Amino acid sequence: MMKKKSVSARKASLVLFLCQMISALDVPLDSKLLEELSQPPTITQQSPKDYIVDPRENIVIQCEAKGKPPPSFSWTRNGTHFDIDKDAQVTMKPNSGTLVINIMNGGKAEAYEGVYQCTARNERGAAISNNIVIRPSRSPLWTKEKLEPNHVREGDSLVLHCRPPVGLPPPIIFWMDNAFQRLPQSERVSQGLNGDLYFSNVQPEDTREDYICYARFNHTQTIQQKQPISVKVFSTKPVTERQPVLLTPTGSTSTKVELRGNVLLLECIAAGLPTPVIRWIKEGGELPANRTFFENFKKTLKIIDVSEADSGNYKCIARNRLGSAHHVISVTVKAAPYWITAPRNLVLSPGEDGTLICRANGNPKPNISWLANGVPIAIAPEDPSRKVDGDTIIFSHVQERSSSVYQCNASNEYGYLLANAFVNVLAEPPRILTPANKLYQVIADSPALLDCAYFGSPKPEIEWFKGVKGSILRGNEYVFHDNGTLEIPVAQKDSTGTYTCVARNELGKIQNEVHLEVKDPTMIIKQPEYKVIQRYGQVSFECVIKHDSTLLPTIIWLKDNDELPDDERFLVGKDNLTIMNVTDKDDGTYTCIVNTTLDSVSASAVLTVVAAPPTPAIIYARPNPPFDLELTGQLERSVELSWIPGDENNSPITNFVIEYEDGLHEPGVWHYQTEVPGTQTTVQLKLSPYVNYSFRVIAVNEIGRSQPSEPSEQYLTKSANPDENPSNVQGIGSEPDNLVITWESLKGFQSNGPGLQYKVSWRQKDVDDEWTSVIVANVSKYIVSGTPTFVPYEIKVQALNDLGYAPEPSEVIGHSGEDLPMVAPGNVQVHVINSTLAKVHWDTVPLKTVRGHLQGYKVYYWKVQSLSIRSRRHVEKKILTFRGNKTFGMLPGLEPYSSYKLNVRVVNGKGEGPASPDKVFKTPEGVPSSPSFLRITNPTLDSLTLEWGSPTHPNGVLTSYILKFQPINNTHELGPLVEIRIPANESSLILKNLNYSTRYKFYFNAQTSVGSGSQITEEAITIMDEAMASRQVDIATQGWFIGLMCAVALLILILLIVCFIRRNKGGKYPVKEKEDAHADPEIQPMKEDDGTFGEYSDAEDHKPLKKGSRTPSDRTVKKEDSDDSLVDYGEGVNGQFNEDGSFIGQYSGKKEKEPAEGNESSEAPSPVNAMNSFV
Repeated sequence: MMKKKSVSARKASLVLFLCQMISALDVPLDSKLLEELSQPPTITQQSPKDYIVDPRENIVIQCEAKGKPPPSFSWTRNGTHFDIDKDAQVTMKPNSGTLVINIMNGGKAEAYEGVYQCTARNERGAAISNNIVIRPSRSPLWTKEKLEPNHVREGDSLVLHCRPPVGLPPPIIFWMDNAFQRLPQSERVSQGLNGDLYFSNVQPEDTREDYICYARFNHTQTIQQKQPISVKVFSTKPVTERQPVLLTPTGSTSTKVELRGNVLLLECIAAGLPTPVIRWIKEGGELPANRTFFENFKKTLKIIDVSEADSGNYKCIARNRLGSAHHVISVTVKAAPYWITAPRNLVLSPGEDGTLICRANGNPKPNISWLANGVPIAIAPEDPSRKVDGDTIIFSHVQERSSSVYQCNASNEYGYLLANAFVNVLAEPPRILTPANKLYQVIADSPALLDCAYFGSPKPEIEWFKGVKGSILRGNEYVFHDNGTLEIPVAQKDSTGTYTCVARNELGKIQNEVHLEVKDPTMIIKQPEYKVIQRYGQVSFECVIKHDSTLLPTIIWLKDNDELPDDERFLVGKDNLTIMNVTDKDDGTYTCIVNTTLDSVSASAVLTVVAAPPTPAIIYARPNPPFDLELTGQLERSVELSWIPGDENNSPITNFVIEYEDGLHEPGVWHYQTEVPGTQTTVQLKLSPYVNYSFRVIAVNEIGRSQPSEPSEQYLTKSANPDENPSNVQGIGSEPDNLVITWESLKGFQSNGPGLQYKVSWRQKDVDDEWTSVIVANVSKYIVSGTPTFVPYEIKVQALNDLGYAPEPSEVIGHSGEDLPMVAPGNVQVHVINSTLAKVHWDTVPLKTVRGHLQGYKVYYWKVQSLSIRSRRHVEKKILTFRGNKTFGMLPGLEPYSSYKLNVRVVNGKGEGPASPDKVFKTPEGVPSSPSFLRITNPTLDSLTLEWGSPTHPNGVLTSYILKFQPINNTHELGPLVEIRIPANESSLILKNLNYSTRYKFYFNAQTSVGSGSQITEEAITIMDEAMASRQVDIATQGWFIGLMCAVALLILILLIVCFIRRNKGGKYPVKEKEDAHADPEIQPMKEDDGTFGEYSDAEDHKPLKKGSRTPSDRTVKKEDSDDSLVDYGEGVNGQFNEDGSFIGQYSGKKEKEPAEGNESSEAPSPVNAMNSFV
């Protein structure tokens, strides 16, 4: 019998085994076992926590889970049940929890913005997904602004502000010119992290009119363009050099907070002349190796995968020859929660104990909370076997009803982690998963491992027997593993046989048989031996083996542990390797490897190649040039050339190349004539008339080409008529009344004789005219004048010389010159398809009136006026060209509800014909653009005032405005939506009966009779109650202020008394000098710039919040059209922010400026901590 294990050890091994065998998170279940065992749900796939979707595509929110029985799915939206059946746009995939929201069929992505959570449930428990925040991506247009030219003195610094529209996610910024070429950047000119373009010093070459900032929104694949910025640099002599000054960041110090695991980006850009060089150091430490990178010409310090150890002060130093400037950035690395020990699935038997452990770390340290089946454990149904102890749940004496899915949530202000872990209590009789009668084969004297994979709850005990009626196995010759495997450390031939595995627990018993065969080992009985062989000899290595008769061996030979060379010299036999014609590169180690299905053996031997007896060295070189060239058999068009080859220089001649020189036309220039094999020394050469030939021969072998031979004697061939005519003959008119005939002239020896000329002939096609001819000199163009406009001509050009004409040339067709078309297209009709598209028809013009090659038709169209805005503007004509003999075309991109004019013109190679009469057409109404602005002002306890501007493009007659709004709580959950229809002639509205201190989200759009236009959204908050607002009381009435003033007065009185006593004694006490030298910090005057006294600034009025918007995911305050600081709103610098960055400080109504002695307190209410939990 195996040793009986303790109860705790048995539990630990059971949990370990079952986690390995049935955990859905680690190893898949055996398919047969999976069909029979119950298992709580496990989330296997879900969408990311922050899910930004494309508003033009369907929204797919993933939620996949598995369990036994298969789980059912449900969803919550913004914390409440999401009834999918009531929304026709929302469907759930079959056998899945994945939601598909149909946006492409009329739905709007903004309507489905919110926080979603999926629950997968079966009879064993419920697993939940993360909170999935759905937000549609946004790529807003650039706000229109009037940009004044930048006039800058040479050498001064300059910053071109980009200020891109706030998108979701934030856009990628780059600068280009009008030609869409990226603006060059350098140490002097570079783009900052905020997108602005910085000039450390401007130079005259920086003058240009087209500095354009582009914002690329990758999510929607759109690019927005800012209006071009003009920079004009004026020179002053001399240019004054300046020491460095930091353009960004400002001041001497700043702070930055980054999260653990993120990329830390620090930036310093300096002005100065000469251009400063930037250097980075970490005070009191070194920059981390292998994680530090410098970008943007060392102006940006990049540290990847930051940790808490990277916190500290980072100093950038800008230096040129006049001095330096520096800035210290204090970096603090915080951390969202991360797992130390995530809870793991727990499988127990009835009556057993177990624990779920959930440990996480972060900065600040995260809070741990537990849920059971998606419900906070404090209000979940009680389970007497369960006890919660902080980050641990302890289970004691569990029962089957204790099966549940538990959720651990670890959260801090930077995020949260959520993990599902189930407790599955099973009571199952033993099962053996190893296939019955499985055969194991091993080599003698090696270990044998016989599997008995099992499952049962409680964990079964395993026993092994040999033979059908054998006794239980025990003793030191066997090892029994916890997973049921039987190990025979040294298997012998007598170990062969049948082995039986028995698994039993209190619910039953089962057994399984496996078989073991022990084979003889494979051996090399004659191994390869060390060999020394002379170069070009033959060598053989032996490899004779002995093996088990039931195993099939394979033999592989290697050279230097690699495959044998692919060479016919290597011959592999049954039990040997032979190498023929050995070379130096065959030197090395040769290995024989013998493989069977059960074992492998090898043996090696070294081959050493030595030099053969010395032989005279062979010199290989290019051949010597041929000589003794001779011309024989001279005829008018041929001659025979013969020669004697030069020395081959130990490399056979492969071919001879024959070249010729024309001493009459191109003396000194050698041309390729032909080539012949190396075995041939005579060639018959074809010749041309009227050429003074000389020939030479070049020999070629594998080494290279010989020097040319001496030239042969000269041979002048007789003159003859030209053999060919000019090529590429064309006839194209350059004017309406001419025909320009061109051709490619013959080359020198193509003339075949002296006096080369050309006979140019032409006649009008399809007219019974005679040929007109003229003989011209050796030129390539002739102009025929006085021709009709655009008529076809037959043309031919014939070569001739002093001996006669070339053969009759072929004819080509050309045309005399084109003229502008005579008539305009008629019967122009316009069919308006929709508010932005129209189709225009016209009749073709007679081809005779085209007076040229018909290239197509051009449609000129322009907007006369908008039918909704009675204001004329500069008329910008647009042109569309339709190639070929078309009779219609489409006009896209029209503006709705507008009056247009168009005309049509025919186009030939000369230009455009007259325009058709202007045709007027009107486009119907369309949906309007979004209102030009939406402002929310005058917040009170229960009301807000909304002001708006009419759409820039009404695209019709506005019928009304639609206002929708809903409240938002501190966890960004949206309340019920209220809709109001507003007459089109209104431009403001006061909303009353609102909740105090509540954030509202507004959706506003305009309507025409066609439908609703795109909407504009804003957020705003009503102010708190009167008691909270009255906290801003007169500072002069505060007790601490009165006490401080009394202390100051008492101190002055004491000083005066001391001064008076000293004066009476004859001494002097310079009170004023002492006070100036040691000023009391308690009586320092107020600083209007930093508000250190009472934190009050009367630099400008307090302003009401104009736009209440949530901050983007990077936790920076969202900046819209206004440049106002958040200090201008509510509680000034003491305003508080949610964890998402949204402003929750006390609202302050607008007030008039007051004297300094009437300062109000800027005390702020306590910040409201955002709930990090997922429910």
